[in-house]
Amino acid sequence: MPRLIAILLLTFPLLVSAQDQYLVDWDEVGEEAINHLVNLVRIDTSNPPGNETLAANYVKEALAAEGIDSEMYALDPDRANLLARINGNGSKRPILIMGHTDVVGVQAERWDEEPFGGLRKDGWIYGRGTLDDKDNVAAGLMLMVMLKRYGVELDRDIIFLAESGEEGTPEVGINYMVEHHWDKIDAEFALAEGGTNTLEDSGITMVQIQTAEKKPRRATLIARGTAGHGSVPRVDNPVTALAKAVAKMGSWQTEARLNSTTRAYFERMAVMAENPEDAFRYANVENPDETEAIQQWFLENYPYHYSVMRTSVVPTIVDGGFRRNVIPSEARAVLDIRMLPDEDVDAFYDTMREMIDDPNVEVVPERIYRPESPPSPVDNEMFETLERVADRVYDNSRVVPRMATGATDMAQVRAKGVPSYGIGATRTIAEINSGNGAHGDNERVSEESVRQLVEYIWYTIIDIAATR
Repeated sequence: MPRLIAILLLTFPLLVSAQDQYLVDWDEVGEEAINHLVNLVRIDTSNPPGNETLAANYVKEALAAEGIDSEMYALDPDRANLLARINGNGSKRPILIMGHTDVVGVQAERWDEEPFGGLRKDGWIYGRGTLDDKDNVAAGLMLMVMLKRYGVELDRDIIFLAESGEEGTPEVGINYMVEHHWDKIDAEFALAEGGTNTLEDSGITMVQIQTAEKKPRRATLIARGTAGHGSVPRVDNPVTALAKAVAKMGSWQTEARLNSTTRAYFERMAVMAENPEDAFRYANVENPDETEAIQQWFLENYPYHYSVMRTSVVPTIVDGGFRRNVIPSEARAVLDIRMLPDEDVDAFYDTMREMIDDPNVEVVPERIYRPESPPSPVDNEMFETLERVADRVYDNSRVVPRMATGATDMAQVRAKGVPSYGIGATRTIAEINSGNGAHGDNERVSEESVRQLVEYIWYTIIDIAATR
């Protein structure tokens, strides 16, 4: 018996996860994180103009109060990026934690609550940026504070970047950091926004980790013709030409193909689906005998699934004419194009021109502001850690990789060869359909979701970076 006890005592430390070395009062930590989020929301960093330095100063002061040094990096003094680093022993490469401090603008009259009030009400936090992306900024800030307070010994440096300009002006944010200060943020892995957790009606939490994203592109169609009186029809009416071109682009079903992320997504969804019809669709997206019908069903019932399988072309703005009795000499339309990561951009535009097949309609691509970036692996240490920790933090969780149809600043980091993973808040199906999400009126996040997000980041970093 004494020998058995001795053996158990010797082996016990090996049985205790590194995650459980630190006794965390999650109610207290969650409340502190929520307070940081509220304070950040109350700083209006609408882009334009941004004014992200105001938020960066707040984060800098919060870090300094814990004895954590940080630095500002700015192309524009009003639009600073804040960088903090907690050093490990250097036996493994760093991990980069990213969150952007700018937000999209608001139409205040459409909000039920003050968009920059940071109101806490009935378990919710209201305000622009609560979901995009000041919740991740607050969680990253809280992570750094906790690592310092608990004196966590690390095998890796943990880098925290509170960046500016994500909402359309990356030249002052991630582009500036990548092009001029890459040595400060280079890492083995990165964590940022872009993921989403869906609390299903069944009680299952679907943890969707963003491992890929489409590349955003836009083009303007310019139709030209001869101006004249509206009472005299003309064969070169630019409005007519534009309408035909827009109709072709809007109805174009581009080639469907999967990549490593979307293939893994549908494979996992096929196994997880409770509805046999859904399981069949997910399992047969590449079946040549079934795919056409499945894609049409996705288009009509679940457009996200339709979109992740192809490069999408969506007309968003049509502008032509200025008087009802005048044929204009020019008409324009804007196309929002979200390309698959491997799409050949120039070849795609050439195909567009061939399909439009009208010398009077010019296709004018807009500037490229995010680079091509490959999907991040789903079989490496970081993704496996995120899967393992999700099982601990979220009840009845199921993890799937996802490709975002929108865009994030992880594209620039992935393009530099850093596998990057997006995580996010948890929302119910009803909440997702409510219009209270990112960029929407009455944007809000649940307080419980903020607590869980901090817990998720904490246990992930402890698992993958703490010294054993």
